[in-house]
Amino acid sequence: MEDRLFRFPRIHIATAAAALAQWLSLALWLSLGLGGCSRSQPAAEQQGSASPAFETLELRYQGYAGGVTYPELAEDLGYLAPLQLKYVGNTISGPQDIQTVVTKDIDFGGAFNGAVLKLVAAQAPVQAVIGYYGVDEETWGGFYVLEGSPIVSARDLIGKKVAVNTLGAHYEFVLREYLTRGGLSKEEIAQVTLLVVPPVNGEQALRQGQVEVTTLQGILRDKAAERGGLRKLFSDFDLFGKFTAGSYVMRRDFLQTHPRTARHFVEATARAIEWARGQPRAEVIARLEKLIGGRGRAEDASAVKYWRSTGVAGTGGQIQDREFGMWIDWLVKDGQLSPGQIKPSDVYTNELNPFFKSAS
Repeated sequence: MEDRLFRFPRIHIATAAAALAQWLSLALWLSLGLGGCSRSQPAAEQQGSASPAFETLELRYQGYAGGVTYPELAEDLGYLAPLQLKYVGNTISGPQDIQTVVTKDIDFGGAFNGAVLKLVAAQAPVQAVIGYYGVDEETWGGFYVLEGSPIVSARDLIGKKVAVNTLGAHYEFVLREYLTRGGLSKEEIAQVTLLVVPPVNGEQALRQGQVEVTTLQGILRDKAAERGGLRKLFSDFDLFGKFTAGSYVMRRDFLQTHPRTARHFVEATARAIEWARGQPRAEVIARLEKLIGGRGRAEDASAVKYWRSTGVAGTGGQIQDREFGMWIDWLVKDGQLSPGQIKPSDVYTNELNPFFKSAS
């Protein structure tokens, strides 16, 4: 299934699976989850003396090398018990993860909200159930140029190459928004070329002149800043402020046939998000280091010291209409959706989220 969101010229750079795993371990963990080191609360404490009759006790999922997802954190804290996660390997991108949900190879997966929307618009039987990564004052991604670059505005990007981690996802939309706000026409925007470059290689591609702009976030952004010689052109936070950018989805048939399991999964994940939001940064980092170091996946946990915040806007990962509505607006403008073809409420639900219930 095509995961393209906007019509930029694209150039793919072939990379080995190992390279993809490396950059995921160094960058995406910052926005895709957190982790813990011990089951601090027993199942009986979480569910009471009588556990409900869950339809299944196992949930299959894909992880991230060097990163810990919120469901993994929920399991570690004891929030998920008696349900258990079954790790089936690492995903290489959000679109791949949610497409794997559609094929029933996993039970939940997460991606950028624009990619989720595209999947639902293509009649895929999935529904977003909880937000899990986003943008705030501490957690954001920037578009960078060399310090001496003549690029200072959106119009300066006409005819230039921009490195992004994948197509049809978060940074492609952010770039399109920046260019549009800068007054570029569709024809001018089409002259900006996207290069698919693993984030771990983005800084090098910029410094070697292979691209004029690269995207950097988390550990990669901070390490590049330490080396110097780069200048931020703009960031997703500059454009949109704080917002949840990605959601976990489940198949609609799974939600119908496993309602108690699905609700408990969302409840546990929501509690894990709030645990992470409420802990001192040093404690979160310590838990991440211990968990990654102890689960036997031959991972590098060096990125954990760069963790800053959850980035999730809504309490417990609640989703807002705006977080799908702005992508819908763009797809309508781009001619990929008809006005009124799809509404935010067609894509997501907060009904399983305990924080939504307590606020209603």
